[in-house]
Amino acid sequence: MAMAEGWTGRFFEDFEVGAVYQHPLGRTVSEADNTWFTLLTMNTNQMHFNAEYAARSEFGKPLVVSTLTVAIAVGQSVTDLTQNAFANLGWDEIRMTHPVFAGDTLYSESIVLDKRESASRPHAGIVTVRTRTLNQHGDEVCSFKRMFYVYKRGAEQLAGIFPEGKKPLSLDPSVA
Repeated sequence: MAMAEGWTGRFFEDFEVGAVYQHPLGRTVSEADNTWFTLLTMNTNQMHFNAEYAARSEFGKPLVVSTLTVAIAVGQSVTDLTQNAFANLGWDEIRMTHPVFAGDTLYSESIVLDKRESASRPHAGIVTVRTRTLNQHGDEVCSFKRMFYVYKRGAEQLAGIFPEGKKPLSLDPSVA
């Protein structure tokens, strides 16, 4: 049987300054997402989980915690940017530019700002991007710059990760 090659992500060589990636998966944020994230991160600001408290604010309802919005944006970008990264080096210029509420659907896109060879790691390079996240209406809800180490194509650190099955995969279910 022929092995079909799946998406393995971008390597350092694949990035070009000015390239824009619209990350393919949108994500609708639920009340449960917001509540669980505030619990997980020990965020005690009632604006995120107390409807009565939030009703008195200018927004009239709970806001999605901003770090959840950033986490979703970063997660949405992995398939295009950091599938082959091994370290984030920093986030800068994080801006929360529009409120996010439960029920909003978020989409993210990134533009490559810079790339350079690593001076200390010949198997990798450093890429800098700017990511922005839009809600379903096209309002920008957050943006940030991010820098990360990404492997070069053929880096030995990536060789042989997928294990070989003890039995071959077969069309015949009695074989496996």
